[in-house]
Amino acid sequence: MRATNWVGDAVMSIPALRALHERYPSAEIAILAKPWVADLYRREPFCHRIIPYTPKTLGEKWSAGRALAQEGFDCAVLLQNAFEAAAVAFAARIPERIGYARDGRSFLLTKAIPVPRPGEIPRHERFYYLELLHRAGILDSLPACDRIRLQGADAARLAGLARFQKLGMGDSVIGVSPGAAYGSAKRWNPEYFAQAASKVAHTLGASVALFGSANERELCATICSGIASGISVNVRNFAGETTLAEFIDLAAACRLFLTNDSGGMHIASALGVPTVAVFGSTDDTTTGPTGPLSRVVRENVKCAPCLKRECPIDHRCMVRLLPERVAETALELFK
Repeated sequence: MRATNWVGDAVMSIPALRALHERYPSAEIAILAKPWVADLYRREPFCHRIIPYTPKTLGEKWSAGRALAQEGFDCAVLLQNAFEAAAVAFAARIPERIGYARDGRSFLLTKAIPVPRPGEIPRHERFYYLELLHRAGILDSLPACDRIRLQGADAARLAGLARFQKLGMGDSVIGVSPGAAYGSAKRWNPEYFAQAASKVAHTLGASVALFGSANERELCATICSGIASGISVNVRNFAGETTLAEFIDLAAACRLFLTNDSGGMHIASALGVPTVAVFGSTDDTTTGPTGPLSRVVRENVKCAPCLKRECPIDHRCMVRLLPERVAETALELFK
């Protein structure tokens, strides 16, 4: 199994991985994955082995494929859409290679699956990966799938609570993930995040944990300062300090999670944490959080969702979405 490269996509592919395991319960499923997504699968029953994928040059990628040939795999299912994924599977001489017919790679696949046209399957991205298995003849039909869940959530929660308690943050923590890798158009105002988190934390008597990449540490520090200046609340900036595995543990231990449309959003929702997601430029019907413990908050403006990385006008989809509305949604969800 070739995993996707982005955390959010990796989360949305989990139902397909679980369905594959249920269809072939005695088969070994090895997941070829980039290091920054690999930890997502470590506690999941469908994952028997993770093979780190780290090559950078063309020669290294070919060598990685030839090394896989020694494994004797029977089938490669390519969740990633890139030409490279098919080329590596071809170099590995895996006899059956299944993937969508994209990126000019059909000749490298033994089953080049036609890409679903708009309206052929449910809109959410999780069904895109399930449909690959369906069209390949692995699944008889698309399974009922009203939510995405990480089955390792309970173990993650215990580990995360232990760390929060060791840091003196208690057992009631509000998680905040204010970044977004895709571009600034997806990011809500940092001041608004600070105000919303402050209100929720003050009402619930909770601490606040800020999460993000090392590149988002300054952003999270700004929000930390905004929270600390308004009320007396225990707040900590974890941006750049956690591995994916550590983030999963800490997110699982949060009582609520406030976030943009991001990988952190997908993980928190899949862990069963009550999650409030702020959407603007992107489409929550295709990439939103799932299940009854998730809420999407967005401003109804004509230009959204535009799917742009940067807003070419005044970012009205985010500017007009006030912190009081997000805080109220979070507190209502908490009840």
